[in-house]
Amino acid sequence: MSSRQLYMRFLHLLHALEGDAQGNDLDLEAKKLLEIIAVRHEQRQPLTVTEAMALSHIASPATIHRKLDQLREVGLVEACFEDNNRRTKFLVPTQAALNHFETLGQALIRATKPV
Repeated sequence: MSSRQLYMRFLHLLHALEGDAQGNDLDLEAKKLLEIIAVRHEQRQPLTVTEAMALSHIASPATIHRKLDQLREVGLVEACFEDNNRRTKFLVPTQAALNHFETLGQALIRATKPV
């Protein structure tokens, strides 16, 4: 199977899961923001709200603010303080978001298995 075919198979599984997985009502900007938050969390370098607002390659600061609110409302992201620093809010994925990425990871594993 070529890498293109493998990726297309993954996309097919991903789209099939979108109806079942939490976060299926998110637009592409919100999904991209969630992915960045999750990657930074996984790297143990949580994204701050200020850093998120500067992600101009995703959207304007006003749009990012709306997307962060949307992610919080659907329970995929939390803003929290670390240690005694009460000035900086860090964005972290919730357990629901981690479960969502686990489901996507399982889809990737299934996509790599021979038919």
